[in-house]
Order: sequence, then C-alpha cells, then structure tokens
Amino acid sequence: MINLFEKFTILACQGWSWGCHTHTTVKPEATLMAAVLVIFCFAWWWTKKFTNINPPLPPGPRGLPIVGNLPFIKPDLHRYFAELSEIYGPIFKLQLGVKTCIVINSPPIAKAVLKDHDAIFANRDIPAAAIAGMFGGVDIVWRPNGPDFIRLRKLLLRELMSKSRLDASYELRQRGVRQMMKDLHGKIGSSVNIGEQVALSTVKLMITSLWGGSSERSSDLIEFKKRLEEFVNLAGGPNVSDFLPLLAPFDLQGIESKSRKLLSWFYGKFESVIMNRLKTEDVGDDQISKDFLQQLLDLKQRGDDQISDNEIKALLLDMMIGGTDTTTTTVEWAMTELLRHPDKMAKLVEELDTVAGDQNTMEESLLPQLLYLNAVVKETLRLHPVVPLLLPHMPSQSCIVAGYTIPKHCRVFVNAWAMQRDPQLWDDPLCFQPERFLEADISYKGNELRYIPFGSGRRICVGIAMAERMVGLILAVLVHSFEWELAEGRKPDIQEEFGVVLKKLKPLVAIPFARLSNSK
Repeated sequence: MINLFEKFTILACQGWSWGCHTHTTVKPEATLMAAVLVIFCFAWWWTKKFTNINPPLPPGPRGLPIVGNLPFIKPDLHRYFAELSEIYGPIFKLQLGVKTCIVINSPPIAKAVLKDHDAIFANRDIPAAAIAGMFGGVDIVWRPNGPDFIRLRKLLLRELMSKSRLDASYELRQRGVRQMMKDLHGKIGSSVNIGEQVALSTVKLMITSLWGGSSERSSDLIEFKKRLEEFVNLAGGPNVSDFLPLLAPFDLQGIESKSRKLLSWFYGKFESVIMNRLKTEDVGDDQISKDFLQQLLDLKQRGDDQISDNEIKALLLDMMIGGTDTTTTTVEWAMTELLRHPDKMAKLVEELDTVAGDQNTMEESLLPQLLYLNAVVKETLRLHPVVPLLLPHMPSQSCIVAGYTIPKHCRVFVNAWAMQRDPQLWDDPLCFQPERFLEADISYKGNELRYIPFGSGRRICVGIAMAERMVGLILAVLVHSFEWELAEGRKPDIQEEFGVVLKKLKPLVAIPFARLSNSK
C-alpha cells in the first residue's frame, strides 16, 4: 500500500504537469497514513461508483480505483482535453483522485457556465498553494464569489483600471518603455533573448506603475522575476493535497511551505515600500503623480471601501503576477509570429511609421490609432492564449448543463485554446491572420464565447485595459524602433510548453538593429 501511495504521489507530479520539475519526495509521516488513506479512498470510490445520479454526469474515460484517470493524463492538458473532446463530446468528465473535473470545449456550453449560470460557477477551486500564499485567498484572483469579491472587483475597475486612472499613470509606463529602448540600444547587433529582455523590462515597468520604483538594480529585477515565476509554478503545479485533501496537513511535496516562504519575501518587500511611502509627505491631489499604491493608500485613508493592509499587499502581488508573465508571454508569441510572417511584420511597420512617424519614438497615446497592431495582438491571443484552460471554476451547487449534472464543488475547465482553434468556428484556424480581426469586431470582453483569452462573465480578468496598453506599447516599440534578424536565417518554432501560462518551449532569440536614426 505504501508503494502504491508513493507511485500515486509521483504520478500526480508527472502526469498532471503544470510546470512541476522538482523531484517529488514522500515524508516519513506519510507512511503511517498510507494504509488508512487507501482504505478510505477505496470506500469512497466504491460508494460513488454505485450512486445513481439523474441526470447523469458527463461521459468520460474509465479510470482506476482511488487514482481515477490520473495515471493516464498527458502533459499538454489543453491538447489532451481537445483529443478527449473528439471522443466524448464537447463536455466530458475526468476523475482525479477524489476530485471530479469537468472539461468544456464548445462556446454554447461555455456560455451556459460563464454567462447563464454565472453566479453558480463564479467560485474558484483554490489550490492549497494559493491558500497558503494569499492569506487564505483574500486577493481578487482566488477570493470566493460574494459581497467581498464584488466590492474588491468594483474597487479595482473604478479606482485602478478605469481610463482616467490609467491615463494618470501614463508617464510612469512611458518611462519604463524608454528604459527598455535604452537597454536594447546597448545590445544592437548582438543576439537577444526577447522573452528574457521583455520579462525584465516588464517587471521594472510594473514596479514603476505600481509603486513608482525606478532605482532597482538589474540583480534585484532578476530576483523579483525569478520569485514571481516560482510562485506561479507552485500555485498552478500538481499538488497531491489538492487531489487527496486528507493529506493536506502533511504538505508532502513541500508546496505550501515554499508558497509561504515566497509570500513572506514578497510581502516583506511590499511592507517596506508601504512604510517608506507613509513616511514621505503627501503627494497631494494631483492624480498624475499617483501610482497604484498611492491610490490604494488613499482609498484606505478615506475608509469608503474598507480595504485592509492584507488586501493591499495581495492586490499588489496579483497585479505583479498578472502584469508580468502574461505580458511577456504574449509579446514573445507576437514577435515569433511576426518573424515567421515577414509580410505581416512589414504591414505593421508601415502602420507604425504612418501613425508615429518613421523618425519619432512610439507613444502610448497613439495606440487607439494602430488598428493593425491591435489585430496582431488579438490574433496572437487567439492562437496562443496565455492561460489556455483559463483558471478553473467551481460551482457552489449542483447544476444541470447540456443535459448533464455538474456536481457541486467539482473543478470546471474551459478549454479556450481548443475553441479558439476550432475549424467550425474559425476560417483557417491554424494560420496567423491578423486581418480577421479587422474584418470582424471581436472584443476581449468575453461576449463572443469562441474568443475568450481573458475569460468571460464576472470572473473575467479585471486587468484587460492595462494589458492592452502594456502589450500594445511594448510590441509597438520593439517593431517600430528596431529591425530584427534571426541568427543564421533560422525560422522561429512555435512549440509550446504547457503550464499555468502557455509559454514557448524554446526562447525566441533575435538580433536587433536600430531603425530610427535619432536614437535619443
């Protein structure tokens, strides 16, 4: 039984691959629990097997006692789920340990979950690592649906993500982009890892926008980036505690303890920044000079929205995570596709030169005029959605969808990647064609369920407006200010590495050359 338990632990890490690359160990404390655990799980499985449910659960592949379908899971979940959809239909079921997972691969059923029954499915199935790393889920990403979630969401949309607030922090972002241009000019004619360069620039850009920090050393930025990536991998990685909650107190893989350590590091940084801010003189009523942190502190001081210190720190971490890895990944995929399609690159360069001028630097205020740039970003997110399965939803009560019972507290995945490549929904779905978004008015708002890179319903990403600006500005600067060549004329590949964020398997490396004669 102990050997069976150890095998299960390893399978959880290897099969349910969410970016877990560390060796899995089983602590000695688990030995005593193994036999009791196996008996309990078998009894649970036996009872569940003969429980009649009407309407039935969705169809799905048969699994094994105790572990269910876990041993058969393939690493690239988005592709594996699309393959199963061809066998079992647009909605199917998997059993992973004690966790029932429902996978949705079609817009009509996605609409039933994200729109028609939005209130029921608006909760998150919070992984143990996120609970440990977010004060039990007080942030906007994992917080359960309810009055507190609605309050926090409205606060973010009104006070931080509105057009007026984003316009007020315009100069902070522009400053960060100028620094990125300066760094790249120092690497003219040399090979550049575009993803790595954009990642460091984006971390600095987010720090500048969130709390105005501009004096961080390169080593500090690298450390921040490293810890952000580690935290994302822990929160989305395979954890036996999520499949078998009885084991949660033992933290067999050490994921929760690592999350707490990372949380302590991040919050130590945030607390230091907050304390320094409180010691300085008030910045006054001029919103142009206020970064996001100052706006949050002003809200707390007014007392109108009852925001706590822990919520401020959790929101800062949310925005760092949401604004760095996702932005970096989207820009790298966009540059990959543009370098693979020189005609699309030339068309974008022509638009940028027409709107910004062939000897002027790019400004964020010009983004609304750059229609083809917007189409390039949208097409990139269609082919390469940053979060291919979105974040999992969890129904607060059992519900009937598409004629099947969706049980309470199950985990629901919406395969945005599959729907955005469905040949029945898109012409030439595997081709990179930004022009399709010039011909059809398709927005990021999640109203058209065949295109939901940011989700839909009340759990749609609250940072869409900021993401549009950051991705658009960074990509525009890279293309407008520099010409890019591939070493030895190689064509960049589009192999994926599945995880919480769908990244390139191999980094994009290219050589920049200055386009603008006035490098200042």
